[in-house]
Amino acid sequence: MDTFLKFYQHIPEQINPEIFHIGFFSVGWYSVMYLVAFFVVFRLLERRLQLDEGGSSFENTFEKKGKDKLEKQKGFILDFMYVCFLGVVIGGRLGYVLFYNLPFYLAHPLAIISPFDAATGELIGIYGMSYHGGLIGALLAVLFFVRFRKLNFWALSDFVVPAIPAGYLFGRIGNFLNGELYGRATDIWIGMYFPSDALGVLRHPSQLYEAFLEGFLLFWLFWRIRNKKVVQGKLLGLYLIGYAVARFIGEFFREPDEQVGLFMSYFTLGQLFSLAMLIGGLVLVFCERRKCAIIKQC
Repeated sequence: MDTFLKFYQHIPEQINPEIFHIGFFSVGWYSVMYLVAFFVVFRLLERRLQLDEGGSSFENTFEKKGKDKLEKQKGFILDFMYVCFLGVVIGGRLGYVLFYNLPFYLAHPLAIISPFDAATGELIGIYGMSYHGGLIGALLAVLFFVRFRKLNFWALSDFVVPAIPAGYLFGRIGNFLNGELYGRATDIWIGMYFPSDALGVLRHPSQLYEAFLEGFLLFWLFWRIRNKKVVQGKLLGLYLIGYAVARFIGEFFREPDEQVGLFMSYFTLGQLFSLAMLIGGLVLVFCERRKCAIIKQC
């Protein structure tokens, strides 16, 4: 038992975040897992269209019959995901800059887009993304997409939402394999040692907790209810509520950002944003769409 426990607690130290590198070019597990997440969400949405689960809401986008229909479906999904990807990347980066480390980026504005360390000039990549900033960016991107393609925002949300948590599952696993966003110090057996932790203490593998809560659990729930009429038009609001609750719980185990710390010695910034997300989700669920001023024309 002691041998197994020792092996378990040192798993992160046995994982090389980098798969291979050639000169300055490297491929890491973090990047690969995000590509896997992109592919999995794409396949789930493609399957929904093939089964006509929400596909009828976009029938004006495709040919009624013929061999081109499948290609048009794939093109529709890829177009949507590319637009969302840009929204997530831009929104996530700006969200991190504004919410998590604004003084630093005001002093080093080039660091917002530069992959080089501002102090040493070392190539380190672009580090720092905010989920909540990415969410705002994605929603703005979707609004642009539905306006351009003349689609119904709520129908598109119902179509997309059930697949989204599957992407988070692999994204959080990518965080774990990269040895980042580890949890708070603990003295219970479930803790692990992370090589990037300067203190070298047992820490909660909070990335795996979040992979389960934000990824597996939410995917299992939304995939089961995706075709229930009682939730049609409300899946976006339910998703915001579900993710907010899962993230709020997970943040109790996650190490707070050093430059931000805790608010009132208890709550993280992520939890405060999740509370705002929860309120927004409740508004969308209980507000009648025809009377709701938010996105009422979509």
